[in-house]
Amino acid sequence: MDKDLQFIQNADNEDLHVLIDYLTKDKDGDVRVTEELTQTQIYKNSYPEHLNAMSEQIADELCRFGGNTIANIFRGGGVSYKELLCDVCDKMKVNYNKSATIEMIESNLLMKVMTDSLEKMSPEELKQLVQDLNLKTTDFTKQAIVVAMQMGVKFSGFMVYRMAVIVANWVAKAILGRGLAFAGNMALTRGIAAFAGPIGWILTILWTAYDIAGPAYRVTIPSVIQVAYMRAKMTYGEK
Repeated sequence: MDKDLQFIQNADNEDLHVLIDYLTKDKDGDVRVTEELTQTQIYKNSYPEHLNAMSEQIADELCRFGGNTIANIFRGGGVSYKELLCDVCDKMKVNYNKSATIEMIESNLLMKVMTDSLEKMSPEELKQLVQDLNLKTTDFTKQAIVVAMQMGVKFSGFMVYRMAVIVANWVAKAILGRGLAFAGNMALTRGIAAFAGPIGWILTILWTAYDIAGPAYRVTIPSVIQVAYMRAKMTYGEK
């Protein structure tokens, strides 16, 4: 298993369920023609209640989607998770350093979605957002809020987790028709409603572009966002 995905062996079953559905189902809920996971015996034995048992197969399937079919045959598998993550970041025009840690690159990806969504928020929504996320600023301009979010991420892992929840929750609702299964902690969930509209608008435009670019991104982008959420949850979330 890719070293940067080994942690999913200990992920919550509900979170793995979301990731598997991204990998195996198309936008209509039908099984993808290109997926191989549902054909395996371990999938038939494990889905949907015991998904940790197939964590290696989940990781392999995700990495396989990151490479083209012919190249995968020659390399004996897909690309590395880091290569896949960087490809998604390039597609979404994320500002990141390829030599940075996986956690930092994933954080940059989440921040990109969050900051893009600010462009569609009203002054009232921006002010409410500052309060909901407990950002350290009295300036409610978009530029000031971005700086406050960046500082929050720099000094608080919980801020990374909160961003991951907001973004991943919307993506799951948009693609699968259901949100994430997380604890109803008010400190965690505040801000989700405020971001729902703007993030929805941004991602709808992005998804349209990815539909044109090719079907692989319809798998890899939501999957990488889900992995980023799962890592942040395990690292910074409630134990």
